[in-house]
Amino acid sequence: MSNWQNALDNALEAAGRGFAVFPLSRNKVPAIPSPHDKGHRCSGLRECGAFGHGVGDASTDPATIRTGFDQAPHAAGYGIACGAGPVPLVGVDLDRKNGVDGCAELNQLAARHGFVIPRTVTVCTPSGGLHLWFTGPAGMHIPNSVGRLAPGIDVRGTRGYLVGPGSAGKSGAYTIHPSVTEPTVYPIPERLLQLLLPPPAPKFRPPARHVVHGDGRVLDGLVRFVDQAPEGTRNSRLFWAAARAWEHVRDGHLAAGDVQAALVPAAVRAGLGERAAENTVTSARKKVGA
Repeated sequence: MSNWQNALDNALEAAGRGFAVFPLSRNKVPAIPSPHDKGHRCSGLRECGAFGHGVGDASTDPATIRTGFDQAPHAAGYGIACGAGPVPLVGVDLDRKNGVDGCAELNQLAARHGFVIPRTVTVCTPSGGLHLWFTGPAGMHIPNSVGRLAPGIDVRGTRGYLVGPGSAGKSGAYTIHPSVTEPTVYPIPERLLQLLLPPPAPKFRPPARHVVHGDGRVLDGLVRFVDQAPEGTRNSRLFWAAARAWEHVRDGHLAAGDVQAALVPAAVRAGLGERAAENTVTSARKKVGA
């Protein structure tokens, strides 16, 4: 049996179990070239009707899968889409090469954070590593990552994919681990899921609007508020702080020159350009009417 036929047969079997699949080359990359010019944005087969979007072509429909493989005569494997569907698949890729042992690293994480790794579906890779399959919560975005959890541990989540068992790669075949007697995909341990997710955005409270007459310390909190602005919030924070400062100027509690002299350098330290910072402070003054 050819690698192409073997890949197609295994892909259809995986689709019958509810996994969305698409053809891969021996290099583990999508086997169908993109139909679009460079820079064109398209989410996948459903949007434009053409194959060539990698994981965006993944389907559980046998006719669609066969059509995709017909357009990929050199396919030797298949990819399984992660992070999609009512019960999204989450893949934990454990590398064992170049002095790194992802399996040992995951065991250490489990011991450190108090979770148990279930005997879920496990695929052996040609390089000696393992792919652990888990199910994740419906609708949750799980980011793909390489080595973020620990050396040798990669995560396949939303818009990611795993190489399916039965695929042939340049270094060998992907096979179900011999210890797996029942192909059950277990839910990802809750604590491990928390480790995979990005940390929540820090909450901040605007500085208290108290006024200290005559000594200029009223600007201290506003300057700190601008200084500590995360990327993406710098201009909005500066505008808010400048508006509060101009209110104090309007009420006679601050000198106008102090506002510009304090807030513009703080914004520059946070990453804004000087001209942009000056324009924002001026816009805030106009809004307040100071």
